[in-house]
Amino acid sequence: MTATTARPRAVRGGQSPRTARRRGPRQFRGAILALTLPFVLLFLFVYVAPVIYATGQSFFSLKTSALGFEAPETVFVGFDNYSKALNSGEFWGALGRILLFGVVQVPLMLGVALGLALLLDSLANRWVSVYRVIYFLPYAIPGVIAAVLWSYLYSPSLSPLVDAGNWLGVNLDFLAPSVVLWSMANITTWVFTGYNMLILLSALQAIPRDQLEAARIDGASEVRIARSVKTPQIRPALVLTGVNSIIGTIQLFNEPQVMRVIADSVNSSYTPTMLAMGSAFVKNDYGYAAAVSVLLALVAGLLSLVYYRVAMRRAE
Repeated sequence: MTATTARPRAVRGGQSPRTARRRGPRQFRGAILALTLPFVLLFLFVYVAPVIYATGQSFFSLKTSALGFEAPETVFVGFDNYSKALNSGEFWGALGRILLFGVVQVPLMLGVALGLALLLDSLANRWVSVYRVIYFLPYAIPGVIAAVLWSYLYSPSLSPLVDAGNWLGVNLDFLAPSVVLWSMANITTWVFTGYNMLILLSALQAIPRDQLEAARIDGASEVRIARSVKTPQIRPALVLTGVNSIIGTIQLFNEPQVMRVIADSVNSSYTPTMLAMGSAFVKNDYGYAAAVSVLLALVAGLLSLVYYRVAMRRAE
């Protein structure tokens, strides 16, 4: 018998399988590029371009003539705006205030969110969806509306909490200079705890159930399982919520801006973002506002990096 060599079958269009395999990765890369290009363009336009523009704007300042008869002129001032910010007591006071806010509020909020997530993960499945919606509802309320609602509860003339304290003989002043910062922390904790809880709960429910059953068979209690099995495996989710919370703390604006109306101790430079907004849209000092914004971005990035390194080092 004569051995015959099988020829490769032609595919559609007269192409050999080898040619089709060569074109396959190219078509695949083209599809990836087509799907990711809109996101990349939107990311560059929404995030990267404003950062570049703000950085460039921070090196300029608007100068006016001594008598004010000539039109204002934008001049290059180098690092003068940064020097002005770093030598400003308002900037350091606002930054120190917000760092104190984050040191207390962020661990407390994440601790409560983790506790709620662990509790819901251990409940029967038919109740999880109900409690999940209840805890998430505060996040569904816009931040400004939530701040307005809590402002009514803090106002001495309107608050039922203040009236209840007076009836019990306790003087409650949620707007006192030493208390108003923690009144804001209460608002942000109330709003964002449910959101962070959902992220942590999703990570908990992704843990294989057989690992939990094996730990129970070995005699581990639910508390021991939560501490030694569940929590270490959701560390990436804890890092994510921690970084988001740090960035959100640096950007705190809605709560102090709303409470400024009813609290005399909250001024236009109470937080760094309020200082930047006031400098830009009240004083028309856009260069200084841009410098403050760039410094805030650097602080947020540095704190997020430190938190990430510390959290991942503990995981190792």
